[in-house]
Amino acid sequence: MIKQMFQKMKSDLKRYGFFKTIQKIMIRILKLNRKNTESAKQTYQKWILQNEPSCEELEKQRKNQFLYEPKISIVVPLYNTNENFFLELLNSLLVQTYGKWELCIVDGSKEQNETIFAMCSRCSKVRYKFLGENKGISENTNRALEMVSGDYIAFLDHDDCLPPFSLYEIVKTINENPEVEFIYSDEDKMEREEERFDPYFKPDFSPETLTCHNYITHFVVLRKDLVEKVGKLDSRFDGAQDFDFVLRATEQTQNIIHIPKVLYHWRAHKHSTAQVAHAKNYAYEAGMQAIQEHLERTKVAGIVKNPGEIPGIYQVKYEVKNNPSVSIIILDKNDEKALTRCLKSILKLTSYKKYEVCILSNNESLNLPREDQRVKIIKYDKDLKEDFEILNWGAKNAIGEFVVSLDCQTKLLTPDWLEVFLGYAQRQDIGVVGARIYNQHKTIQNIGTAYDIAENAEELLAQLPSDWCGYFGQKVATRNVKTVSNACFITRKEWYEKGWITDVDFCLKILEKGYQVVYNPYVELIQYERKQK
Repeated sequence: MIKQMFQKMKSDLKRYGFFKTIQKIMIRILKLNRKNTESAKQTYQKWILQNEPSCEELEKQRKNQFLYEPKISIVVPLYNTNENFFLELLNSLLVQTYGKWELCIVDGSKEQNETIFAMCSRCSKVRYKFLGENKGISENTNRALEMVSGDYIAFLDHDDCLPPFSLYEIVKTINENPEVEFIYSDEDKMEREEERFDPYFKPDFSPETLTCHNYITHFVVLRKDLVEKVGKLDSRFDGAQDFDFVLRATEQTQNIIHIPKVLYHWRAHKHSTAQVAHAKNYAYEAGMQAIQEHLERTKVAGIVKNPGEIPGIYQVKYEVKNNPSVSIIILDKNDEKALTRCLKSILKLTSYKKYEVCILSNNESLNLPREDQRVKIIKYDKDLKEDFEILNWGAKNAIGEFVVSLDCQTKLLTPDWLEVFLGYAQRQDIGVVGARIYNQHKTIQNIGTAYDIAENAEELLAQLPSDWCGYFGQKVATRNVKTVSNACFITRKEWYEKGWITDVDFCLKILEKGYQVVYNPYVELIQYERKQK
């Protein structure tokens, strides 16, 4: 296939010249992308038919009576809103299968849109206020909050839409979980009514993901007393005001539920970040500041960086406290060349100073670079047969407060890897932190695992190209995961000493104890294939 492509390119160069050939290649790429996009849209349409309520099911929802039927106040700020967009938004509310709601609108346009005003006037569930001046999205929203009379408050953009079962699912969740204070859902995008694409199936509440980017986004529903506790939106963060508000809300409650259903449609048009990632660059600057102040409020020392792989996904680098010692444990697998390569990458790159390298081996003829006193070869008992037994034994003989498990076939790529690792591993709520691992062909080897809806463990993005950022930035965003690979992870020595059989077993035990397992994309390394003996 590749040979044929090069032959075709060579033929085109002779026939058309350089610039014409490049033009033809670009046309082919665009056609392929268009084909893939259409295929994805078609697949999603099938998913919608298979997973969303039928007309009969919607009718049953309309007839259903909940034991508790709270009033939902939907807050929407307007500013020079497109009439058709607003009509679609209003219609999407009027057809909701749960009917106890109100729409609270504040219009910050300089001139009142008579068509929109007339739409609002005809609906008794709409409360409309015209400001006559734009006070900014935060202040406009705050004015709308002053109008609410409901038990729960939903935040929505003026060009979003809700599917007809959206509020029903919200109220169903409230009845099933009376303690819930914060609800969010999955989403998709729409360019025109009934044309939906690019679904975002979100994780359950993931605090590390939220601390690096606003994966929750627009449609959130909060109990009214939580909104009162959190306070108003802050105009200093206009453009990322929802991110700041969500961060402040999650600081105030642990009663957070993700509904794994697509409950709103994010409008994609030329002025929205749904359509163009760089449409609102100021929003990304505001997002960085929102995270920084979140760290300050929660008394966590760290700095926020914008690494630039995807706009709006940030790196949080936590401060390393008290200069703890680290033991890097490597099991010799009788491949001296690989072990030497791994060791040299550690000694050459590592910027953190207080570490030791413990090479676990029973190879009497092992000859490694030993010029650094931090490198120790520890002979293990020949009665230890399994890798996990040797590694557990090695941890007990290490002196570090923290232990790094590192495969001998790896090569480090990140100079400050231990500082990045320690910043997370030192936190009291985190049990283990894993890395971004490529294979020697520069495709993704491991960035953690997650469970699908059938509770099957799935490796994320395995074997995909290293320059692909993954589904909604999975590869480049710090995330809570089920497991990480012991080819490179860090944990406290006390956890390692308790013993484990596999990296999956270890991570699941950490989760059972109430600690987080975290994937950190800012520690990168290559894991080479093992030589066949």
